[in-house]
Amino acid sequence: MFNRCKDNTLQNKWAGVTRPFLTSLIVLALMCASMTVHAQQDQTPATQTPDNGKPKQEVPAEAGGPTDSVGPYAIPKKKAEDAPPPPPPPAPKKLEDIPDYSLKVNVPLVNVDVLVTTKDGQFIPGLKQGNFRITEDGVPQTVSKFAVSEAPVTAVLLVEFASTNYWFVREALEASYSFANTLRKDDWVAVAYYDMQPHILVDFTQDKKAVFGALNQMRIPGFIETNLFDALYDTLDRLDRVEGKKYVILVTTGVDTFSKLTLDKITKKIKDTKDVTVFPISIGWALREYCETHGCTGQSHGMGIPIGRMDYLQADNEMRTFAALTGGRAYFPRFQAEFPEIFRDIGDDIRRAYSLAYSPTNNKLDGTYRKLKVQVTAPDGGPLKIKDQKGKDVKIDVVAREGYTAKHTVD
Repeated sequence: MFNRCKDNTLQNKWAGVTRPFLTSLIVLALMCASMTVHAQQDQTPATQTPDNGKPKQEVPAEAGGPTDSVGPYAIPKKKAEDAPPPPPPPAPKKLEDIPDYSLKVNVPLVNVDVLVTTKDGQFIPGLKQGNFRITEDGVPQTVSKFAVSEAPVTAVLLVEFASTNYWFVREALEASYSFANTLRKDDWVAVAYYDMQPHILVDFTQDKKAVFGALNQMRIPGFIETNLFDALYDTLDRLDRVEGKKYVILVTTGVDTFSKLTLDKITKKIKDTKDVTVFPISIGWALREYCETHGCTGQSHGMGIPIGRMDYLQADNEMRTFAALTGGRAYFPRFQAEFPEIFRDIGDDIRRAYSLAYSPTNNKLDGTYRKLKVQVTAPDGGPLKIKDQKGKDVKIDVVAREGYTAKHTVD
């Protein structure tokens, strides 16, 4: 009853309101409601977007770059600040009135190859460092390095090949082929011959066939001159540019006929040359002996250049000197059958040798020539005794270079 009376009261209240006024009132109410809705939307929290309700990303001040209503396109990751590098150490203070100095020590080292054999030419193995004594100009030296070398050979075969005598040419070729037969696969060999001047047939090679091919070219000799000094000087000069130990197998009569260089100059060149050993092999002994007994010595070396007996004796002495200065041996075979044995001995000599090294007590770089003497002794300092298979004492032969030329300060 109460509700019904209430509704009637409202109806009576609004009964006097005209229709136009009521329409205006409704429009005003709708506008007020719309403004209320917008006010509520403005009071929406900042963490939500009005579109999808997702949290809105805060834009840091240091982000920079283009932005939109959502946030920046890319927010760089803030890196941790690196620690500053440590300061450099303070430079040492330079004292006044004291100049800067640098110390440079140049300690020379002398290498000596020593061949120790019996009188028959057999190599004596098993020697130790304590068995060797070296003196330089009479002053004892201390051996700092010791080794037994067995290495490939680096050698130049230098052959006298001139239009002198048929027997000389034949023996020179026989000796050269005998040497080529002793070569091994790791050996380096060059072949050259000389008459008026040196001629290189093949440069250093390990091809044994190339060596024989070079020797096969030596068939018709040209000039009659045998300029040994010039040829040997040229060979030693070329070997200065080759590293390591080198050898010169010199097949020659030893007679020099027309060289521009003198004996003194070639001797000085040999003394100044390092790491080169000369092995001279004489040829023509049988013809020389025949001519000395039959009066044809003057024509033995060639019809155009008469050579006497004293010339051959001088040539033999020169070859012995060349060998002694470089630690080699000079051979004077009487028959061609001796060539294979000679070159086997040379091969043993240059493949099996004792290598010594020492720092000289005289370290002056004055360019002087210093004489060496190498002795083989027992560990107690006494003479070294070697016995053969029968228990008999065997004399030993020590072969080493007689000296060397010290470096000069301008080298």
